[in-house]
Amino acid sequence: MPHGARHEAGPTDRDGGRSGDGRSAGPMRYFGVPLLVSGVLSVLQGITGIAEDRLYGVPRHYEYRFDLTSWGWIHLVVGVALIVVGVAMLRSMSWGRAAGLATAAVSLVTQFMFIPYYPLWSISVMALDLIILWGLARLAAF
Repeated sequence: MPHGARHEAGPTDRDGGRSGDGRSAGPMRYFGVPLLVSGVLSVLQGITGIAEDRLYGVPRHYEYRFDLTSWGWIHLVVGVALIVVGVAMLRSMSWGRAAGLATAAVSLVTQFMFIPYYPLWSISVMALDLIILWGLARLAAF
């Protein structure tokens, strides 16, 4: 560096890409994007359930059969939570990884319960949620 100035990487993201616990924030940022994508897909699924009930098939005999408007609100709330956590992960917030694991797990369960209504969409979002869960769980090992 010119004039002998030296820049030390500190504990914050602005000072060198490190999270609050001293680990690199790069992998955490990487999983913020899939969380945002899963959140946007869940929000779209929720809006569709609230506004247009005719898009989804209605199973006859299903234990978790709710009104489609109820399912729409569930997906909307879960989707907004995923978006908030995705933004937190992109900003390298210290609570982002734990919240990412929790919200991706909740999203996985709600999508699994929604399979009879729209299988292709639910399974696609479930695959994305599984990738997020696997990656964030592996991140904890390092």
